[in-house]
Amino acid sequence: MRSRVRGFSLLEVLVATSIMALSLGVLYQAAGGSVRNVQRADQRTQALLLAQSLLDAHDTVPADGLRAGGTEGGLRWQLSSAPYPTAFEQAPGWPLHLVRVTVGWGDGGVGNTIDLSTLLPANINDLRAGR
Repeated sequence: MRSRVRGFSLLEVLVATSIMALSLGVLYQAAGGSVRNVQRADQRTQALLLAQSLLDAHDTVPADGLRAGGTEGGLRWQLSSAPYPTAFEQAPGWPLHLVRVTVGWGDGGVGNTIDLSTLLPANINDLRAGR
């Protein structure tokens, strides 16, 4: 009786290597997607913080309104205001302005901007001075 010792054939080794390569490819792609998602979330958070800080920098709006823009840390931003009509325009009404901040990042593609807006009163000192 002869015992036959068999090892792996070349075909079995190639199949095992192919399965391992595909598995590693899927794993690397999943890890890369996670890193991209974290990077997108970080950019969105930075943009949101910048937009909120730009709005928080103003308690009132000058009589001639607000217009500003610039870049900060790779983020592009624009701040603007426009009068907001209300039913209380007559004295002692307080004129309101719609203040809007737009922050963008990247190449300006879809989903690469954040818009925040709020209503702020006109500056009472400007109103008293008749400006």
